[in-house]
Amino acid sequence: MSKLRVLILKPSKYDPSGHVQRFRRGFMPNATIPYLRSMTPPELEGHTIETHVIDEYVQTDLSYLRLLRGEEYPTLLALAGVQSHQFQRSLDLAAFALHHGVEHCVIGGPHPMTCDTSMFHGRGVSFALSEAETIWSSILKDALNGGLRPVYGEGHRWQAELDAPVLQPPSPTDLRRYIVPMLGIYPARGCPFTCNFCSVIKIAGRAIRSQDIEVTLAGLRAAKAAGVKYIMFTSDNFNKYADGPKLLEAMIAEKIQFPFFVQCDTQIAKQEEFIDLLARAGCFQVFVGVESFNRKTLLAAHKAHNYPQLYENIVKMCRSRGIITHFSNIVGFPEDTEKGIDEHLRELIAIAPDAASFYILTPIPGTQQYDDFLAEGRIFEANLDRFDGTNAVWHHDALDWRQLQDTLFDCYRRFYSAPQFYRLLHRSKPREMAHGVALYLFSRFAAFRRMHPMSGGIGRVFRDRSTDYLYLRRKRFGISLAPLPASLQLSSHDAALNSRANAQAV
Repeated sequence: MSKLRVLILKPSKYDPSGHVQRFRRGFMPNATIPYLRSMTPPELEGHTIETHVIDEYVQTDLSYLRLLRGEEYPTLLALAGVQSHQFQRSLDLAAFALHHGVEHCVIGGPHPMTCDTSMFHGRGVSFALSEAETIWSSILKDALNGGLRPVYGEGHRWQAELDAPVLQPPSPTDLRRYIVPMLGIYPARGCPFTCNFCSVIKIAGRAIRSQDIEVTLAGLRAAKAAGVKYIMFTSDNFNKYADGPKLLEAMIAEKIQFPFFVQCDTQIAKQEEFIDLLARAGCFQVFVGVESFNRKTLLAAHKAHNYPQLYENIVKMCRSRGIITHFSNIVGFPEDTEKGIDEHLRELIAIAPDAASFYILTPIPGTQQYDDFLAEGRIFEANLDRFDGTNAVWHHDALDWRQLQDTLFDCYRRFYSAPQFYRLLHRSKPREMAHGVALYLFSRFAAFRRMHPMSGGIGRVFRDRSTDYLYLRRKRFGISLAPLPASLQLSSHDAALNSRANAQAV
């Protein structure tokens, strides 16, 4: 029986010094690679499939690069979940693998789904432009039969109905690479809103589509058996997931007692019964994209569903039920000023969510905001590695780019201040306190080091850098730096699917 070796690799990124970001311990396992692993059968059309899963962020030596070399049987390298700031690293890994005898390479994820990659077509690398469920089987079969097509999934970015696999959790060895042995599960995809800076609606669409509840429950059971300690429901609007209450009730009835984390939009402020259900099912944290306290700023960003006067209600309702609130904030909206950001931070501290994250407004390639900023000549950064929410990449009318980066870390220092720590100790229950103290200490340390707390892990390790792959990049693709791409427009098929979303936005 012949064999196909499949390498499912989540690429890291290059930091501003050009080094590949690597950490001795990651914060939590990547959600994409176990999902793709779960879709890969051990045998296909009479051929054995040997699968390896690699999260490059937590590979602290370069021994895994030996897998990116051809052997006596065909090898497929699948670079999965590639975002724009990881695209350059993906090209380098593909060039390295092809140079060393790997026969098949495919790049998938947010960047190829939403951005024009045609300049790289026909150079030995294939690109996946749609959700994996629609094309992964075809990619595997084509690799077994001698060659990949240049593009898969063109014109059909999303499935109308999800046909998801039961998630296979990471191995205990892989879980030990992370601080939090957490597994991400996608019970639903899509966001019905139209925020102009958001990549989710370009990646997952606006129509909320869900997988069968039994598939989710089977994944939870497998995670429990594998030693996973926490679950993250990675759906971007769990409170908009129509079957969410049914799933939570089933978890309660079956006593699947997992502490879990959800992401919700701010309209959860009107869903007190749902918050009750979350608490009873074991939810320990709700992540909410508040982004701004300025209603005019929110309207300009097409985030009209956020009402700042309701933010405090979310904190109070969750805290009374023992659920941690984690608010996401964006600094540097076009309407922002230094005074406005200061007022935002004062209001945030006053309503006192348990945790907060801060990001610099970034025109992510593929979004409406990116297209607008590019057309207006606002974007000055030519390196895609910087488009990660922690670097200033465009000209702001009122704030200097250096000032924006200083402001980002100042927000962390002020929110995670000594008075805030005192308040945390006096208001928290034991479970919340342990989480809060750890996040407080690490956020203070990261801000002091001018390192974003959400950068991927702790214990930076420096092994290799962009220049080590520059020769192969030039030889394979004829570039020294991947240029800023044009956005891919939706096909009529995908636009029609998006039209289902309007009723879900309320």
